[in-house]
Amino acid sequence: MAPRGRSIDEILADARSRLDRIGPAEAAAAAADGAVLVDIRPAAQRRAHGEIPGSLIIERNVLEWRFDPRSDARLPIASFDLRVVVLCQEGYTSSLAAASLRDLGLHRATDLAGGYVAWQAAGLPTRPGGEVIP
Repeated sequence: MAPRGRSIDEILADARSRLDRIGPAEAAAAAADGAVLVDIRPAAQRRAHGEIPGSLIIERNVLEWRFDPRSDARLPIASFDLRVVVLCQEGYTSSLAAASLRDLGLHRATDLAGGYVAWQAAGLPTRPGGEVIP
């Protein structure tokens, strides 16, 4: 039987082709300039590895509902012009999530290449992990 659909590698490549991915220093500068840095990692990962101070914790399973300006479950900051930088642990899931936000019309959404691991390796501020913010 021939394979159907696309592989995850193809889906990831497609998602990344639609993003202007940024590194840790660019993400820190963007956040200082008003971008929203969104950590989509599960609570267990944040507890184990830490968090970025000032990042907004929105777990992956509710991301689109929180940022779609048309959603009843949207955050007050949700807008099509909002600059959102999504991060995960290593920069894979965040690419898929940022592309999904682009699909919703958030044309400035992108992700942190290398994720939390790259941020930490760059020596940027971190803190011990905490709780989910709904």
